[in-house]
Amino acid sequence: MPLITRNTNNSMAIRFREDKDVPQRTYTGSKLASYRGYKKYLKSDFGGRCGYTNCNHLWFGGSSNFHIDHFKPKSKYPHLETEYNNLVYSCSYVNIAKSDDDFEYLDPCDDDYNEHFYRDAKGSIHPIETSSKAVYMHTKLKLYLSRYSIIYMLDLLLQKMNQLKKVIEGLTDEPYKNEVLQLQGELANEFIGYLEYLEIEQ
Repeated sequence: MPLITRNTNNSMAIRFREDKDVPQRTYTGSKLASYRGYKKYLKSDFGGRCGYTNCNHLWFGGSSNFHIDHFKPKSKYPHLETEYNNLVYSCSYVNIAKSDDDFEYLDPCDDDYNEHFYRDAKGSIHPIETSSKAVYMHTKLKLYLSRYSIIYMLDLLLQKMNQLKKVIEGLTDEPYKNEVLQLQGELANEFIGYLEYLEIEQ
């Protein structure tokens, strides 16, 4: 997860999500009787991540604990209840916060979230102030909560540890290998610390 900067009102900011994590609705099969039947397709199309926060479902207990959000609420738009293009793979926190509100929202697939949100060095989500929809969503969906920055850091640390693991497997120089192992241990300690923070936030 490289730290990619972009221009905002801040001197340095990180993109909300990487290009590889941008969701795309690709399901072209027959229309299902229940929207819940689309979950496995949404899981794939959204890469196992919440469309609104980009958090991996891994940190929420997996797909079984993720929700299916209706971008346009089914209570107000019942004809869209089983329309795949109206569904968003979502963490439970955001889906509950959004409820049946349909005021100002950006579709995770149709709108480029990197043009409306950014992250700071700790992974906290911020709206770009010129985007009224991002400002509204940030408050309504509570995107400011620390759990989202903690999960961002966990993702980042896990990626770094996996990269180091591959490096270590190819090392033959023992002194250098020991240095890298020490670094891996330091990352593991930091990783455990963030896991403890996440447990408090859940």
